[in-house]
Amino acid sequence: MSLTTIPDTLFVNARLVDPASGLDAPGSLLVSGGRIADHGGSLGQPDGATVIDCGGAVLAPGLVDLRAALGEPGAEYRETIESAAIAAAAGGITTVCALPDTQPALDDPALVQFLLRKGEATGSLSVLPYGAATKGCAGQELSEFGLLKEAGAIAFTDGGKAIANARTMRLALSYARAFGAFVVQHPEEPALAKGGAATEGEQATRMGLPGIPPAAEAMMVMRDIALARLTGGHVHFAHVSTAAALELIRGAKAEGLKVTCDTAPPYFDLNETAIGDFRTYAKLSPPLRREEDRLAVVAALADGTVDAIASDHQPADPDDKRLPFAQASAGGTGLATLLGITLARVHAGDLQLGTALALLTSRPAALLGIEAGRLERGAPADLVLFDLERAWKVEAGKLPGKAQNSPFDGRALEGRVLGTWKAGRRVFG
Repeated sequence: MSLTTIPDTLFVNARLVDPASGLDAPGSLLVSGGRIADHGGSLGQPDGATVIDCGGAVLAPGLVDLRAALGEPGAEYRETIESAAIAAAAGGITTVCALPDTQPALDDPALVQFLLRKGEATGSLSVLPYGAATKGCAGQELSEFGLLKEAGAIAFTDGGKAIANARTMRLALSYARAFGAFVVQHPEEPALAKGGAATEGEQATRMGLPGIPPAAEAMMVMRDIALARLTGGHVHFAHVSTAAALELIRGAKAEGLKVTCDTAPPYFDLNETAIGDFRTYAKLSPPLRREEDRLAVVAALADGTVDAIASDHQPADPDDKRLPFAQASAGGTGLATLLGITLARVHAGDLQLGTALALLTSRPAALLGIEAGRLERGAPADLVLFDLERAWKVEAGKLPGKAQNSPFDGRALEGRVLGTWKAGRRVFG
């Protein structure tokens, strides 16, 4: 359906929340031609417009997810772009950045364009591919940054693998800077983390699991902050999970370095006790941390140290999780639960609603330099409508999309998506 055939839509009786402008007020919003035409306290109804009574629910920009593995190409048995788009729409996500550590890796411009087209074909989700920082995401030879950027790569990363070699990372930061891009690092010193299955400490010892010291994260963050200082490049740390790493990032920002970071819901909603009874759905990378680290992540969300909340969606086949804990695959689904788990911090009083939504919309959009994440006249009508109070329960096996390996299985939440719109067209609800 072309945008010209989509009738105008008038949302009335909504709580309009736009973190970019600070708007949080009752009102109406008009969509025309796939874009936001107007919003305000009371708008007239154009002839032929579809009217949606929001019943006082929150109408906000569609979520912008900085980090997700989509399974395609190479792991379609875990997830496809089509199935991920279904889960994303149910979670209010309208833009997602796809990791490049696929099979084959996204180190070829043709593959980047393939993912862009596949996302567009869903009609409900903009897929922005990351380019592989190194060929094959193997950490050795740099990919062709210029060609990948020209093809549409949003930034560069090796996904769930750290760029371990300091010289390679230095070159990656320098080259990315030359193309106006940044490098996303999985902050974990691989030699220290090798063979580990849980955060090193009392919990891992009691369960007889090989540990990963929390210092493995801080060490990589410290090194790459030094490289950002050396090169003038922009490093972005993914799924930061420890107090020590966050303190280093806070200091780097105060120094004026080009350093940003995101975290993911497991690291502010769960701690290492969630792996008790050897729950492989809660085996993640990085692993769940101690309670003091979880509290430090919450504080960093509130004080602005963290730039975005990403789903960190990592689909796994059931057979990959039905293994002894140390052998099971790491990773959890996150698309359908991204908003609900974030809103739990709002209900707990840790975050204001505007702050929480900024971390899911305007701030990641600004980091990426894309036209999204705002309720602005002329902006794309990518929207989410949700009931802040409506209760629901996360149930693995009943989640939208193909992947069901949720670390939040059984979690009761408040905050349910009622509808999602992409370019003015309703894609969920």
